[in-house]
Amino acid sequence: MPNAYLLKTEPSEYSFADLQKDKKTVWDGVHNPVALRNLSEMKPGDHLIVYETGDEKAAVGTASVVSVKVTDPKNPQVEVAAGKALAKPITLAEIKANKIFATSPLVRMGRLSVVPLTPEQYKFLASS
Repeated sequence: MPNAYLLKTEPSEYSFADLQKDKKTVWDGVHNPVALRNLSEMKPGDHLIVYETGDEKAAVGTASVVSVKVTDPKNPQVEVAAGKALAKPITLAEIKANKIFATSPLVRMGRLSVVPLTPEQYKFLASS
């Protein structure tokens, strides 16, 4: 099975709706070393959940990794393709209340913008 990750974005800068309109984009603007490492480890076909920060604070849609080029570890070029909007956004409160996220960096490292997900976590988020 492909790996899965959650990508955080500030909707006022680039929303899931923007990704759907563009169909594909290079995911950039990441500066945290752990998040950059997570981006660098992605492979084409990996599953993604797009999470909007700001007022919403919720998982809102799916996407997938199209290509990965890591010539500079501080600026991996990860192209992502839009998937579908979730039927119902899943709020951070709902995520924190679910025991499968108890040890997730999403909960433990709130500012991490690229978070690996277990298959179980991805299934929970993607199936809404």
